[in-house]
Order: sequence, then structure tokens, then C-alpha cells
Amino acid sequence: MSSPPVKRALISVSDKQQLADFARELVACGIEIYSSGGTCAHLRQAGLDVREVSEYTGFPEMLEGRLKTLHPKIHGGILARHDMASDMTSLAEHGIVTFELVVVNLYPFQQTVARPEVTLDEAIENIDIGGPTMVRSAAKNHAHVAIVTSPEQYSEVLAEIQLTRRTTPELRRRLALAAFEHTARYDRAIADFLSGAGYGGPAGEGADDDAALVRDFPRSLQLSLQRTAVLRYGENPHQRGAVYAETGSGGLVAARQLNGKELSYNNLLDLDSALAIVRGLPGPAVSVIKHNNPCGAATADNLAEAARRAMDADPLSAFGAVLGINRKVDAATADVLTAPGTFIEAIAAPAFEEAALDILTTRPKWKVNVRLLATGSLAVTGGYRELRRISGGYLCQDADVGSDPESEWQVVTARQPSPRERDELSFAWAVVRHVKSNAIVVTHEGALCGTGAGQMSRVDSVEIALRKAGEQAKGAVLGSDAFFPFPDSIDLAAAAGIRAIIQPGGSKKDDEVIAACDRYSIAMVFTGRRHFKH
Repeated sequence: MSSPPVKRALISVSDKQQLADFARELVACGIEIYSSGGTCAHLRQAGLDVREVSEYTGFPEMLEGRLKTLHPKIHGGILARHDMASDMTSLAEHGIVTFELVVVNLYPFQQTVARPEVTLDEAIENIDIGGPTMVRSAAKNHAHVAIVTSPEQYSEVLAEIQLTRRTTPELRRRLALAAFEHTARYDRAIADFLSGAGYGGPAGEGADDDAALVRDFPRSLQLSLQRTAVLRYGENPHQRGAVYAETGSGGLVAARQLNGKELSYNNLLDLDSALAIVRGLPGPAVSVIKHNNPCGAATADNLAEAARRAMDADPLSAFGAVLGINRKVDAATADVLTAPGTFIEAIAAPAFEEAALDILTTRPKWKVNVRLLATGSLAVTGGYRELRRISGGYLCQDADVGSDPESEWQVVTARQPSPRERDELSFAWAVVRHVKSNAIVVTHEGALCGTGAGQMSRVDSVEIALRKAGEQAKGAVLGSDAFFPFPDSIDLAAAAGIRAIIQPGGSKKDDEVIAACDRYSIAMVFTGRRHFKH
């Protein structure tokens, strides 16, 4: 059977953006519109002739709007198979008309429960019943009915109807898939909210005593992601890759690419790490990432100086790196980044001045290829969980994004760090948490000058960081993401000229490590918090 002509549209939406214009065009095509409640009032106010659902069914809205569209004359008209004689006979016997177009989107449950002051009763009332039922009915019968669940779909649907007064099977199939994805996300949001609200069942049936744990780590976790891009390949050319966005997410995935080649899987991983570093620094800051570890990072009074010092930390490693920047990129900073001999793969920043864009995209040899991403705000909002795939499942944890209050730090050596050294220790501690464990950084005057990452022993990481720092280690500070198991690392630091060290503490040999610092007159601070990054 060919696609049926669209004679009637059933419209009931929460999001009324562009609705009046869409409905007006449908009427112009000779389509009769049926609607209910607030949607009907909205369309009538726009001057459209709309038939009220309750007038058609002969059954009034009741229960303060809870019961409107759950009626055989509604769902019969949606579910009837136009090519089955018995279905059409049944409709005729009961005075039921067919709906070839159903336009429905749901109560704003996710937006409602996102408000800090929302009550449980308010959340419950925003659980849509009639809407998802109509969506599922229409999606099931997509051989005959087009189901529209978003204003973004209006133009494509209207274009087909205006052309032939029909919708194509291909379009209806795509709309049906989008509809089932829409209701799946909606139900998942409700389940997650109720799980966090203590609906986990009685003790012995999976309930947790810790309400915060139930809220943040529900007994069942479902992902709702939308593919935003297919990548040329994954981590390596023989692996396929794609990018998926969380519903309503911002961050790197939502950044606008202003210039350059297609982003790669590894570009995105490195850019995410680069932004994580500068996000936690209060002043103008630039980070330089290579293979997911910082080979440069600096903060300064102005962004151009921060960029210069970050790139100078390890120029060899910085070649072909990606950069994270926490301020709008200006022309002076662009001048630094396009100095002769530099090569940058990608830069992510909140924004770029027009003059900076002109410099970055016209001066260097890599001008056509450099990927420039405008992220907007770098702030992390809402809950932030991390998932990592392991064989047979996933690990889930709170992201390590919180601050470590300096008021909780403890100076454990005889020598106190000077105010200048304390500022430097704060910078080192902000950077080392973003380096792969075992992690060691050496910093001097607000700039990273040596990194030791991912080694199997901490003393190896110390040796690498000090070797990278070279002469810059004299008078510098050293940061460690976890405790020192032995004082051998302190011996190496002292020989290189390190003046102060920051670390979590907690080793059985803390006393020996502290004694070694005292021998060398090195100031040491314990933070009390470890920052492994595996």
C-alpha cells in the first residue's frame, strides 16, 4: 500500500516553539487539526480552527488534566492499519477517524527535577502519561502514521506534506526511531529521579541506607547518548570511532569548531585533558598536552605570557601538541602561538577575538589545519560522574573535579614554605592531579618545567621530571599525586635544588621522608588527599 494522505493531525505538546506557524501551514494544506488542553488554547489564540479532543471523544478532561487523551477514539485513530479492512470497518462502526500525523512532546520532567527546590509532588505531577502513550502508539504504527516529537522535525515533515500531501515511509521510519529514543530517555530520567528519591525498595531488596549514594549511583544505570559525529578512526587507524553527547550537555562535545581539519579521537581526549587543567586555575592559564599528559602549563598576569611560558617548558614535546586556554584568546597570545618553529594540532578556549582568529588562520604553515574550538564557559555544572569500560561492564565514580581547601593542608617540616613557595605549591598541586600516575611535576614561577608520568615506581617519575626540568629545578617546587614510599625521591629532589614539596602524605615511612626534607631544609606540605589518575 502507498503512503496514506495526511487528512488529520493530532497535536498535544509541552514545547510550543514554532508550533503555531507549523500548524498554520498544515491547515493551508487542508489538514484538520485535533488538539487538547493548553495546546488547543494556544492554537486557537493564534487564530487557527482546531477541534478540541474532548468535543470529539464526548468525554471531558478530568482529574485536573491527568486524563485527556487516553480514549479509544484517540488511540483507535492512531493505531488503525489503513491497509487492513477489518481495522477500517471497526473505525467506521464506532465513529472513529484516522490520524495520519501525531505531534507530541512531553511534560518537561527533566527540566523540572533539575531545579534544586523541586518537591517530590511537583516531580510526580510532571510525569507525562498520555503523551508517551500517544507517541508509542504512533511510532508502533509508523507504517501509516508520522510521529513528530521535536520542533526540529517540523520543517522536514512539512516539506514532504506540502509536496505530495503525504509522508514517505523512509521519513516515518526515522521519526519512529527518534520517538522511541525520546520516550526511552524520558522513562530513564524518571527512573533515575525516583531511585535518587529513595524508591529503591525495602532493606534486603537492593536499597541502600545512604540516600546520597542512592541518588548519585542508582541501582540501575542507563546511558542516553546522541551521536554527534563519526570520526575518521579511533585511537589507531584500524579502530573505528564516533562521538556521543549526553542529552542537554555542554562541554567539549558541544564546542564550536571555528577552523581546521576534522577532529580525531586522540585530539578530543587531549583537548579534554587540556581544558581540565586550565579550568582549575584562577588566573590566565595555558596548558600544553601531548599524549594525554601535560608537557607545559603556566599561569601569568596576562594570557600571552602564560602561553609563552607554557610553550617554553618543553619545546620538543610541545611540537604537535594540543592547547587548553581558560580566557578569550587575544591577538598578543596568537602572536606567541604562531612564533616560527611552532606546530599546534588544536586549541580549545572559551572564545577567540577576531584578530586572534586572523593570526592563527593566516600566518603559520599549519594555518589551514589547526583545529580551533570555542567552548563557551568552562564551568562544570550539575553532577559529574565518570564511566570507564572494563570487561563485562563499567566502573563508575565521582569525577575528581573538586577543590582541595588549603586550610586543610599541613606543613610537616621544620622549615615553613615562604608565601611565594606556597603559591608555587598550589600551582604544582593543581597540575599534578592531571598527570598519569605515578605523577610528579616540577614547577617554577607559575610554570611547569618537568613532568614524570605513568611510571611503575615513583622514584622513576621523580628522575624523569627532574631531568626534564634541568637547571630550572634549582629553587623550584615538586608535586606528587600520592605519597612517597621511601625517602630516595627526596634525596634526588634535594640534589637537583628543589626547595619545597607538596604531596598527600599517608606512607608508613612518612617520618623518614619528613626527616630527609629536614636534613636538606626542604619545606614539605601534606594535603591529605591523593589524586591518582589511571
